[in-house]
Amino acid sequence: QKKRRAATARRQHLKSAMLQLAATEIEREAAAKEVEKQNYLAEHCPPLSLPGSMQELQELCKKLHAKIESVDEERYDTEVKLQKTNKELEDLSQKLFDLRGKFKRPPLRRVRMSADAMLRALLGSKHKVCMDLRANLKQVKKEDTEKEKDLRDVGDWRKNIEEKSGMEGRKKMFEAGE
Repeated sequence: QKKRRAATARRQHLKSAMLQLAATEIEREAAAKEVEKQNYLAEHCPPLSLPGSMQELQELCKKLHAKIESVDEERYDTEVKLQKTNKELEDLSQKLFDLRGKFKRPPLRRVRMSADAMLRALLGSKHKVCMDLRANLKQVKKEDTEKEKDLRDVGDWRKNIEEKSGMEGRKKMFEAGE
């Protein structure tokens, strides 16, 4: 328990030290901002000297009004440009949204092909890579039953399906497609 208390006390001490450092840093930043503000104002806003006569005062007011008008014109121009760009942006985003909605993406289908065909498709016809996966398989003789013979002889479409079934049939279909 003494170790826990010491650890929590140390943690609290570190927290308070960090908070004190942060507070002094914030004060420094505020003072730096104030100095920067004073420098900017001194640089861009010369001290105002009011003339003694009425005519000089009117000229000063005219100059100030001219400056205000020029700044207002610039502000208005930038606002108009901003509105135009915002309108164009909205139109383009609407067009993009419309285009996305028009075309439906078709679902992707799984393409089944043999390993040889896949390697040929990936590597091209230059590389003759033969990956005969059936070579290592055990040979099993299949006994033909009478039912299977009857089913084979029923129609041409069934014979065609049996010829195309399995890896060899798919290989033939893939080669015929090329």
